Amino acid sequence: MIKVLFVCHGNICRSPMAEFLFKKMVADKGQSKLFEIASAATSQEEIGNGVYPPVYKMLTNMGIDPKAKKARQITKKDLDYYDFIIVMDNNNLRNLDLMFNGYGEEKVHKCLDFSSRMGCDIADPWYTRDFEATYNDLMEGLEAFYNTLVENGMI
Repeated sequence: MIKVLFVCHGNICRSPMAEFLFKKMVADKGQSKLFEIASAATSQEEIGNGVYPPVYKMLTNMGIDPKAKKARQITKKDLDYYDFIIVMDNNNLRNLDLMFNGYGEEKVHKCLDFSSRMGCDIADPWYTRDFEATYNDLMEGLEAFYNTLVENGMI
């Protein structure tokens, strides 16, 4: 089983969007049983809160039910447990380093690093208000991540 944890600042926009989009992607390919997929935050700001309303609406319009999702903070146990920790931007990388002093960094990747836009951040729609652009960036990164798993014989 491939265990994937998506991480952003608050775990109410980008990381739950990535979590649910990737779950849908692998389900559509009939491969849900090969994966364990979740998301978490680097901060404590939104712990216990649900998915941000515009993201919630976007996901439900796609037939995805994110109602049970509550924001939580990443832990050191997560770094041990998950095979891939996929972050959205450089701030997330910095925060993980500050929290865990580089521990587990071999598992940590930026979402778009699997695509041709290596090094690029996925813009935070909390600030940009452009949820469609975030969706497009995530889909590019998620598809490239999936293809990387296939190319490396993990699927």
